[in-house]
Amino acid sequence: MKKVVLLGDSIRLIGYGTKVPEMLGTEYTVWQPSDNGRYAQYTLHGVLEDWVDGIAGADIIHWNNGLWDMSVHGDDGVFTPLEAYGDFIMRIAKALKKTTGKIIFATTTPVRNHPLNNNEIARKYNEYIVPKLEAEGIIINDLYSLVSANLDDYIREDDSVHLTAAGIDACSRQICAKIKSLA
Repeated sequence: MKKVVLLGDSIRLIGYGTKVPEMLGTEYTVWQPSDNGRYAQYTLHGVLEDWVDGIAGADIIHWNNGLWDMSVHGDDGVFTPLEAYGDFIMRIAKALKKTTGKIIFATTTPVRNHPLNNNEIARKYNEYIVPKLEAEGIIINDLYSLVSANLDDYIREDDSVHLTAAGIDACSRQICAKIKSLA
């Protein structure tokens, strides 16, 4: 039986993390924190301290971070500047590679018209981090492209950020395919 770890923000917690364990089936055991991974620095702390036991022994890790990091609050700019985001993500990758070489990073999903997030910043952050992770052997799961192709169907209208049931299903199917390709 393969052990899969899912890490990430609320796109995982109330999104694909609710469906992937069932979709993977009995050949896999799935561990994920009950906590929202929020922003990259928070996830880094979880990986280094709080979630060590849960991550231990993982065969495959799928993870996402970004929506919190690239949110803009007032005139203060993005919550986590691009270079700091890159540093935290690469530190997470380095820490996770101590457990397994089979790591999948999901690009940050797009949003609808949202007061704190916008897709120009999401694309910029994704374009910045993807080549850095690929250079380290991290597999990329392009959830941004998947969701943006069906934005109105896949992103909730009420909050403009989280996945609809159809979005959860589509992302979960793509995540399971990536995981199974590494099993």
